[in-house]
Amino acid sequence: MRKSHPIRRVVLAGAATVSGIVLLLSLKPATDPGSAQAAGVGAPPAASAQGGAQAASGTVTGDAAQTQYGAVQVRLTVANGKITKAEAVQAPKGGQSDQITANAVPKLNQAVVTAQSANVDAVSGATYTSNGYMKSVQSAIDKANASAGSQGSGGSAQAATVTGDAVQTQYGAVQVRVTVAGGKITKAEAVQAPKGGQSDQVTANAVPKLNQAAVATGTADIDAVSGATYTSNGYKESLQSALDKAKASAGSSQGSGSQGEGGAAQARTVTGSVSQTQYGAVQVRVTVAGGKITKAEAVQAPKGGQSDQVTANAVPKLNQAAVATGTADIDAVSGATYTSNGYKESLQSALDQAGG
Repeated sequence: MRKSHPIRRVVLAGAATVSGIVLLLSLKPATDPGSAQAAGVGAPPAASAQGGAQAASGTVTGDAAQTQYGAVQVRLTVANGKITKAEAVQAPKGGQSDQITANAVPKLNQAVVTAQSANVDAVSGATYTSNGYMKSVQSAIDKANASAGSQGSGGSAQAATVTGDAVQTQYGAVQVRVTVAGGKITKAEAVQAPKGGQSDQVTANAVPKLNQAAVATGTADIDAVSGATYTSNGYKESLQSALDKAKASAGSSQGSGSQGEGGAAQARTVTGSVSQTQYGAVQVRVTVAGGKITKAEAVQAPKGGQSDQVTANAVPKLNQAAVATGTADIDAVSGATYTSNGYKESLQSALDQAGG
């Protein structure tokens, strides 16, 4: 018998190995479980801050995210725990922003529905808008998850994650996310805090202490960190906003419908998102009972100089109109157009959270 040449045997063995590798690769599933979870598909709801919505249905509006070119705010439609629609109710406009928004927003809307999370790629040429969009989407997902988490059964305390409103301070925005279980704060973290220059050091020192204090006290009534007064005050304000949302969500899921014992409608208080205007921020808090607004108040409004007079005249009228109509579709107060528009925007955000 003729012997095979040693080099020929090496070549044949190498070819067989390559063929085997190709065959194995061809048999690999198109989507492996790890990749699916990374994309938010089939991942547990609490697996990451960028997870999708839990088993909930309805429409939820995220917080307005301020960007260098204007506010971005996203509304999600959720059915059986899946995002079926995403839309921007606010986006930068005017000048070149119109073209950028028209190009970027439809792509972002589609990407969120596909990914089922806020973890989507920024649109080229629209980085600020994309980042603001994703931040607002995450806020909406947090709200949807908080609502779903409070609707569980079996008597076990389910955890809900809620993101408070972004609070503007002299050194930058502060925004707090809390995890609440059994009516207690189990985790607190700052998703935004002042940065750059000396702010990095102040934030690194203050935020861990504030997080710890929030968990320890279970409230926003915590002491400011020495040397970080602005950051501390912004933190506490955002924390209170998150607790208001968590309380409103939990209150809406208790009892049968909106009726408590004796047929009396249960009241709940909800704080809307901060709406930035040309003269300052406007933020509205409403008390809702039996599907009606029983009280409306501005927890933030433009102040200083002539704004004090405008606010003093406009806000009481807007509060009264909100209660009278039960909606955010109210007339602007003459001479206070910016404040009125900001008020209505924040009011609508509060009603979205309340399910109104």
